[in-house]
Amino acid sequence: MRKPLLEGLKVALVHDWLTGMRGGEKCLEVLCELFPEADLYSLIHQKGELSQTIESMPIRTSFVQKLPFGLKKYRHYLPLFPLAIERFDFSDYDLIVSSSHCVAKGVRHDDSVYHISYVHAPMRYVWDQFNTYFRQPRTSWSVRIGAELMRPYLQRWDRNTAKRVDTFLCNSDNIRKKILEYYGRESQVIYPPVDLSRFKPGDSKADYYLMVGAFAPNKRVDLAVEAFNQLKLPLKISGSGQDEEYCRSIAGENIEFLGALSNEKLLELYQQARALVFPGEDDFGITPLEAQACSTPVIAFASGGALETVTEKTGVFFAEQKVEALIKAVEEMERSWRSFAPEAFQRQMSRFGRGHYKEQIAHAIEFGYQQWKTGF
Repeated sequence: MRKPLLEGLKVALVHDWLTGMRGGEKCLEVLCELFPEADLYSLIHQKGELSQTIESMPIRTSFVQKLPFGLKKYRHYLPLFPLAIERFDFSDYDLIVSSSHCVAKGVRHDDSVYHISYVHAPMRYVWDQFNTYFRQPRTSWSVRIGAELMRPYLQRWDRNTAKRVDTFLCNSDNIRKKILEYYGRESQVIYPPVDLSRFKPGDSKADYYLMVGAFAPNKRVDLAVEAFNQLKLPLKISGSGQDEEYCRSIAGENIEFLGALSNEKLLELYQQARALVFPGEDDFGITPLEAQACSTPVIAFASGGALETVTEKTGVFFAEQKVEALIKAVEEMERSWRSFAPEAFQRQMSRFGRGHYKEQIAHAIEFGYQQWKTGF
């Protein structure tokens, strides 16, 4: 049994928001296991939506939790997030570990506290994914104008608060380059955890394609829906989120929306799917790894984290986020899906794993704290 990490220190964990178990929350879950006595801070918390490990932590939320529709429409309060995260008091702590894709890395603290931040992405809404979130044809004019006005302020805040972090960790080389570009800081890559023990190949394949994840703008569920409307091939989509209503409204009868699923049902879908469709530009992307662990190939947009998690021996890439490009990739998969070798998936998955992540991040936190404490 591993002894408690940095025993005797008072530790605060910080995570942007606690609304469901996605990739970032799977990373946070490991941090909760490493620091079971820590306090967990977050802008909001939807009780019952997280794993038992996270739900059992002492969770402290910001004033956003109490704003009108704060739990359901919290994204509308994006301009208030910097103020909300800065109002937390960390004066009694020795160590802050933030898990950040929005504002968590921007917490205020004095020089007596060591702050190490695991960054899933710099605030994507105001940097490279701004067009995807706020310049879509279906984006209302009021949201678009508000976003354009707030973007310079949020970019300045995001860049300036990078100075509050003593050590940066990140989830991929893709994000390492963005941290260097936006913040001028170096960071260590530690790939996120994938519970490979839970994912394994099945006995047979069906004829449907699969998407898994949040209906967030950067996931481009709409692109998959439009492509499969034309292909007339079966597509099953598991997940929920802000773009769900729109995607449902444009979907044909061959597209099935499954909502949130149990781990058992999701595993079955992964095992039997002809391929996973991954049309968005993700920071890293855990679902392609879960699919590959089940010997299911991936159709991926050739950008972002997919270039680190998928190879040409385990999937098919397409170069442009256009319906025609995705259709051609699916047609290529229709011809070649039987040719993907189990050995190729096994080789790819050997680079990832929950235990590997846990050991790496524990070492990085411990080493970083000791170096900071001794002044090196």
